[in-house]
Amino acid sequence: MTIDLAYVQEILFLVLKGIPTTLRLTFIPLLIALPFAFLIAVARQRNIKILARVSQIYVSFIRGTPLIVQILVMYSLFPSLLNVLVRSQGLDYDVFGINPIYYAYIVFTLNTIAILSEVFRSALETVDKRQLEAALSIGLLPVQAYSRIVIPQALVAATPNLCNSTVNLLKSTSLAFLMSVQDITAIAKTEAAFGYNYLESYLVIFIVYIVLCSLVQVFFQLLEQRLSLYKRGRTVTKKTVMEPEYYEDVRKERYHAGIEEYS
Repeated sequence: MTIDLAYVQEILFLVLKGIPTTLRLTFIPLLIALPFAFLIAVARQRNIKILARVSQIYVSFIRGTPLIVQILVMYSLFPSLLNVLVRSQGLDYDVFGINPIYYAYIVFTLNTIAILSEVFRSALETVDKRQLEAALSIGLLPVQAYSRIVIPQALVAATPNLCNSTVNLLKSTSLAFLMSVQDITAIAKTEAAFGYNYLESYLVIFIVYIVLCSLVQVFFQLLEQRLSLYKRGRTVTKKTVMEPEYYEDVRKERYHAGIEEYS
């Protein structure tokens, strides 16, 4: 078994062109999912009856089905349903000509909302509820109490799990090739099919994903250090007071007197 180094160099430059698509598939769903996931987490934490129940069912459904099944259902079913809806309205629009990356955005966003809602819910539980009650008792609005007191503390606890979720999402984007999205994996598989150089192609994307995931982890480590600054407190410099020699002598006499008394 030999590795074609010339092909490795060639496929590497082609795969690098797919990185922007992979990053868009990662961070656009992540940014869209953040506010919705936080609202679901707050609703479940505060036990808002209807919203908490609906969100619990939604989270259980998303977590209980494989991502690849969600992709296949979305890409097979949603365009057909959308086409029926468009035709029923008498519109002349080619639904099947829509860029498949938008379907990928929808799938990854729905999946990420469910995952991040659990991340935020567990992080909110780490903050003492009495802090929120105290903030509300002094007249702060719930939005002010969360933004100034609860969220800064919860973010520190959520950062490691948020990092894991982002890395998992980045790796999950490799399934977007099932929807004909030209990401890193799709480009490598397509090029490998011409000369059956699958080993070289898979080794290249293996290394590329390791580098991307490592960069994401470094970013979140720096973010966690930044968010944890409040835990370090402030260094207070104590002023040294020069005492007269008289008080020093008095302390020495009392010290020796105590020793003689208990000896």
